[in-house]
Amino acid sequence: MSIERNSIIRRTARQLWTARLVAALLTAMWCSAVQAAGDAARGATLYQGCEDCHSIAKNDVGPLHRGVVGRKAGSVPDYAYSPALKNSDIVWTEDNLDKWLTNPQALVPGTKMFFQVNSAKDRGDLIAFLKERAK
Repeated sequence: MSIERNSIIRRTARQLWTARLVAALLTAMWCSAVQAAGDAARGATLYQGCEDCHSIAKNDVGPLHRGVVGRKAGSVPDYAYSPALKNSDIVWTEDNLDKWLTNPQALVPGTKMFFQVNSAKDRGDLIAFLKERAK
């Protein structure tokens, strides 16, 4: 095989590898965007499991969730937050809610919240529900 042919084959292999890498990255980004959008209707069903401690409209074992997206953590009146959460300076963005639901103790060590949502899809759906229906 000639040197020129070997060079063409290597260049083509690199281009193919690069194209596959770009396609994989674009797919991952698209899947993350779709997952982040969440399904609020499914989130409403999942939220029923949260109602052992939380309510949209009133404080319970946990603080109320009405208006949680965009709210400063530890700021609901008449709820006894842990000092850790009250002093956290976290604002409940979609990203912070995802981190919180993944592992609240890792995000704010010493918080009262212990429940974790392991599925990224479930977290996305719960966040979509809170964003759309708990205004």
